Amino acid sequence: MEGPAIVVSDVKKEFLLNNSGANSIKTALLWWKRRKLRHLQVLKGISFDVKQGECVAVVGRNGAGKSTLLALMARVYKPTSGSISMNGRVAPLLELGAGFHPDLTGLENVYFNAIILGLTRKEVRERIDKIIAFSELGDHVNSPTRTFSSGMLARLGFSIAVHVDAEILLVDEVLSVGDFEFEKKCYAKIDEFRAGGGTILFVSHNTHAVRRIADRCVWLHKGYVQKIGSPDEVIPLYESTPMDTDTLA
Repeated sequence: MEGPAIVVSDVKKEFLLNNSGANSIKTALLWWKRRKLRHLQVLKGISFDVKQGECVAVVGRNGAGKSTLLALMARVYKPTSGSISMNGRVAPLLELGAGFHPDLTGLENVYFNAIILGLTRKEVRERIDKIIAFSELGDHVNSPTRTFSSGMLARLGFSIAVHVDAEILLVDEVLSVGDFEFEKKCYAKIDEFRAGGGTILFVSHNTHAVRRIADRCVWLHKGYVQKIGSPDEVIPLYESTPMDTDTLA
């Protein structure tokens, strides 16, 4: 493939919040004149690109727009304006347990999610043993995922994402969950993914993880790109910013 793996061009995202508290159609009709609508601008025109084979970390305080950006890239949301171009098969690993049906077993969810991410049933069958082995869930994989802990969900979700032959991996804070040994396995798998030419964009508050695997950082501040540069260049500036100035109202 030629050109950048990801191109974000002047992306804006706005949400319309209804503060009326109406929880039924009847209440909404009766109180529509008193409803309070508020426009919340989460992203205010951000632009950057990610090269093929590059690992870019997105940092910023809570409310800066990081997870919204990943959700836009994963096509969970549509931008209010601007565009996002993804050049390659994408494996999103966003919220813990997102995409898992709580009443299906871990094994059933592996098939379900892997097929959604583009594998055929035959390809899933060929990889199922590797996915389960990497997740270290053992016989728990035959239990409904509603019985899983957050760490177990993270293990299974990460294991699926790195076994679907994706070219772009989107990761939201998932490395912060799990024990030390599994974290080492994740880092080793990420190194292997990058060595094979894979592209990674991840969100993290863990500056150690950012320094460990990121080539560049994108610092989001109140919905804008405040700074783009190497981790050693960006992290000290980000950490020195007072916490209350980086949170959206």
